[in-house]
Amino acid sequence: MGRPQGFAYAVHGDGTVVITHRGRAAATLRGGRAAKFLAEAESGDAQLVMARWTGSYRFGNERTAREHPRNRR
Repeated sequence: MGRPQGFAYAVHGDGTVVITHRGRAAATLRGGRAAKFLAEAESGDAQLVMARWTGSYRFGNERTAREHPRNRR
């Protein structure tokens, strides 16, 4: 599994945080969620944090799950 990349975020004057992925809006956070996101992004790997908050990341088990007998057709 590769590292997440291509994420960016912008903080607007009213406290709204807009997370983009490769130039397209992926999430908009307001209020307490925006404050929590900013604290987490500043203290850790910002790319990974943004991937987690937008849901744009993989768990690494997709190939294994696809090959499971229950999922074969």
